[in-house]
Amino acid sequence: MARKRVIDIRDPELTDEAWERLAPLLPEPEASPDGGPKPIPNRPVVEGILWVLRNGGRWKALPQGYPSPATCWRRLAEWEERGVWLDAWRTFLDERNAEGRIRWEECFADGSFASAKKGGDGVGKTKKGKGTKWMVVVDGEGLPLAFHLDSANRAEVKLLETTLDNIEVTEAEQDGTPPQPERLILDRGYDSDPLRERLAARGIEMICPHRKNRVKPRTQDGRKLRRYRRRWKVERTFAWLGNFRRLVVRYERTLRMYRAFFHVACLLITLRQL
Repeated sequence: MARKRVIDIRDPELTDEAWERLAPLLPEPEASPDGGPKPIPNRPVVEGILWVLRNGGRWKALPQGYPSPATCWRRLAEWEERGVWLDAWRTFLDERNAEGRIRWEECFADGSFASAKKGGDGVGKTKKGKGTKWMVVVDGEGLPLAFHLDSANRAEVKLLETTLDNIEVTEAEQDGTPPQPERLILDRGYDSDPLRERLAARGIEMICPHRKNRVKPRTQDGRKLRRYRRRWKVERTFAWLGNFRRLVVRYERTLRMYRAFFHVACLLITLRQL
């Protein structure tokens, strides 16, 4: 039987300084009441999860030097079930927002497609094959604020508001209202007057080029469309997410486990910008 490859290099983003920020947000592992070996500390387990997330490899391919694949998988699933990953990500968003470093005045949203090699919930058929759709909202610097995962055969225009509902930055504005995007910049695939009206009712200005085959009178001011030139920022965020190879192709049968990896990726992207 071939010996596993030994890996001594830690994840480059999980530096000691970054770990000092993340560690207090993770529950300490508890020993089994029935006895047995001491539980493995959190840091090597998180390192193992990050190896799978970044490399897209199978759990069984986890190199020697990391905890067992079963331990890493179990803690990833347990913390997703308890909302630990999501709470940690939102804690970092709150910290950044308290410092006035989230650009609510200009946000972006878009969707992407991840091929799904197996069946499961949140998988739908498209011309590209079976897959899962990402919907992501980012601030003016490309920081992910919220995401939504759904079947790939769902139209993005119908998933946008659900994604906006997932924004939960608890640091309130001066009048006590939760913060939300002031302007939302979208591509022409979202050109919909009913959507524009619903966003306006939320207090969000929608900036979106009209479709070429539009028949109704134009409503978009060309001067405001200058902001559309900065839409590359959301594309850059998708590139950041694409560096986590486990997100590019979905191997998880359950949407819950795929969502867990997504939470960890968004958490890391936010942590490295603090």
